[in-house]
Amino acid sequence: MNPCPIGQVAAFRFDELGDQFRRYRLRVPQAVQAMTHSLRRWGQCAPIVATIRQEKPQVLDGFTRWEAAQQVRGMTTLLVRLIEVDDQRAKTAIYGLNQTGRRPYELEEAWLVQALVREDGLSQSEVAELLGRHKGWVCRRLALLEKLCADVRQELEVGLLSPTAAREIARLPAGNQSEILDVLRREALSGDELGGVVRLMLGAVTAEQKRFVLSRPREALGQVNAAPKQGWGPRLSARGNRVSQQMVVLLDRLAWVENLLECRGWTALVASDRLVLGPVFARLARDAKCVAEAAGDLAVEMSRP
Repeated sequence: MNPCPIGQVAAFRFDELGDQFRRYRLRVPQAVQAMTHSLRRWGQCAPIVATIRQEKPQVLDGFTRWEAAQQVRGMTTLLVRLIEVDDQRAKTAIYGLNQTGRRPYELEEAWLVQALVREDGLSQSEVAELLGRHKGWVCRRLALLEKLCADVRQELEVGLLSPTAAREIARLPAGNQSEILDVLRREALSGDELGGVVRLMLGAVTAEQKRFVLSRPREALGQVNAAPKQGWGPRLSARGNRVSQQMVVLLDRLAWVENLLECRGWTALVASDRLVLGPVFARLARDAKCVAEAAGDLAVEMSRP
């Protein structure tokens, strides 16, 4: 191996590099093809990043360049910058170094989060602080792997299921996930339809209701959408019925917002949308917290004799 001080850049042969950390990154053939074309035309513009393990540089950032370079005639070495990090910081570096260019897929983020929690023994709060993310973000990434049954997880890992769809399915008990996966394939459900079917399954009380949703999902969705949501109750006073009607509308809207946030529907917003809607979501977070606290107190008060 070429001697190279930590922090410096040096050339290494392809076979001198190791792939100990490759399991945290997906192989994307289209990206390899594009990088091969770029290397043939421009050469290597930026060094890959590696850390030493057992006297061998183990790649942290640059797997696509490494694979593409091996397909370029006459190219035998790559420029490598060595950094000195332990395994925990190495995983953090894999995440941080890939925030430009091709950002990590959610599945890759989930692999890193799971390794930091399960292998390195960090709490979810510690991982959130380490990666500069919110604890809820860490929780969702962990759930993407650990709340899914084997069939769904395999579909996700080979790219046949999107992370958005997987996150919806993860809301269900593991015993129902394979059934929903079969429905998704058979009916070619859209993202919105899948979310609706999952909500129906979560709300189903009897086995007959669940069978109806699984066998005729679009018909079940149509019946729910057509059902009136007046919130009227014969046992309520006039004032109570007005409150009930408003609560039905509010809960319906909250379910819509929850689905938007959980399924990353906001990622389709353009820059101008985000500029305007950012303060709206900030107000929602503030007001929702106040309402949740007051509603909780009222619920406790109403439960008393």
